[in-house]
Amino acid sequence: MQIQLTHHARSRLQQRGISASVLDCLVKFGRKAHDHRGAEIRYFDHCSRSKLFDAIGRDSFRRIEDKLDTYVVLSNDGVVITVGHRTKRIHIN
Repeated sequence: MQIQLTHHARSRLQQRGISASVLDCLVKFGRKAHDHRGAEIRYFDHCSRSKLFDAIGRDSFRRIEDKLDTYVVLSNDGVVITVGHRTKRIHIN
């Protein structure tokens, strides 16, 4: 599955040093939260990190573990709007 990115998202990936492999893991395994404006936020919590660990194995997980404090914002049709590093907790309402 090819992940579609907006021009803004491509710029943010490059500026923030978030790799395509981390983005792919976020889209596949990240916890979903709605922003109540029609978009979906995905991020790694404890449960989603465990699922990722089981799927990719210990060695691969350790290589990307320090890069997992990221988030992605997806539109209704699954296009990546933006990505970033989490500095605060994401509140789920």
